[in-house]
Amino acid sequence: MKIVGIVGSNAEVSYNRLLLNFIKKQYSQLFDLDVIEIKDIPLFNQSDNQTESAPIQKLNKKITEADAVIIATPEHNHTIPASLKSVIEWLSFEIHPLENKPVMIVGASYYDQGSSRAQLHLRQILDAPGVNALVMPGNEFLLGKVKQAFDENNNLKEQNTIKFLESTLKKFVQFVQLVTRLDESSDQPLPEEDLHVTNTIDTTIKDVNMSAEDWVEQAAKKVNAVEGDTYVKLNRGILTVDQINTFLASMPMELTFADNNNQFLYYNYTKPAEEMLADRVPGQVGNPLALCHPERSLKSVEWVIQQLRSGKQDAVRVHVPTHGPDKFVVHNYQAMHDDQGNYAGINEYVLDFKPVVNWYLKQTGQKLEGSTDSLSNSPKHDVDAGSGATTKG
Repeated sequence: MKIVGIVGSNAEVSYNRLLLNFIKKQYSQLFDLDVIEIKDIPLFNQSDNQTESAPIQKLNKKITEADAVIIATPEHNHTIPASLKSVIEWLSFEIHPLENKPVMIVGASYYDQGSSRAQLHLRQILDAPGVNALVMPGNEFLLGKVKQAFDENNNLKEQNTIKFLESTLKKFVQFVQLVTRLDESSDQPLPEEDLHVTNTIDTTIKDVNMSAEDWVEQAAKKVNAVEGDTYVKLNRGILTVDQINTFLASMPMELTFADNNNQFLYYNYTKPAEEMLADRVPGQVGNPLALCHPERSLKSVEWVIQQLRSGKQDAVRVHVPTHGPDKFVVHNYQAMHDDQGNYAGINEYVLDFKPVVNWYLKQTGQKLEGSTDSLSNSPKHDVDAGSGATTKG
């Protein structure tokens, strides 16, 4: 088995480099590890596309040809180094060698945390659309107090640490073998998605222009849709249409329904687009999904739908940080299925999790690590300052 080990630091002296070299030497019976550097990779700049440059193409080739990847990350200011983030940007801009590639995360730092916060962030980054790595769940290897961890021959000292590292690596080998078997059984590309809705399904309301601003009104008239105080029998309840509208509008999140034909059919309209976390306007309802997104994002939209329709993922979640530090907004794309288990479309719900987390912390008396209160942006005075940026990785 051929595995690439990425040194997640561009520092001349890096304990994460020592860790990967130890793995290469100590566990050669498990796999062949090729330790590669990121020191020569230029800083990501979308306006200065260097995807075809020799350093990036060399990295791309090594990852593509490998069975799996191990990334060793230090922790700088509670996250991964800027150099490692920049590399992942290049590897998800025009090339995607990490897509569906099994990845294991390890890390070393000066203090007790062992790069735990950086590893958590790296997992989120590797799960992002465009990266789409298959990160091994659990089995974290966090090497703390690295200055004392290695002997003069750059070998780990503690036998329990060596034993635990070996157990996680063996599990990773099993994970890679499982992913490989799954790939071999489903190596056919997923069918393209009809985002322009050129076909119809049983529930499509025909002979109504999907892009019409008043599609809802036209479609309702076409099928004599019930409204107002007319009762609707649900699978476990009877509500009027007005009650259903009130119920959905009260949900503490923005809901969107798109059917399995990729037609946008509903959102819980309660406020104007400029006040929403994900802006919608009434005239969009009825549109094909292709008309609901800019052209540049349609490939990402198609990828999400393919994952949900095929069952490769039951939900795709994306954190959108552009709403500011006072919010933690997540877009959740959840596959829906009918009573027979057939794919029935997408339930997209957009939620700011911060109020929920704040309430939970207040109820339990707990605090997030590195904050003075529930979700304060001010760090504690006694946090691990040693995990900040340093000349050593």
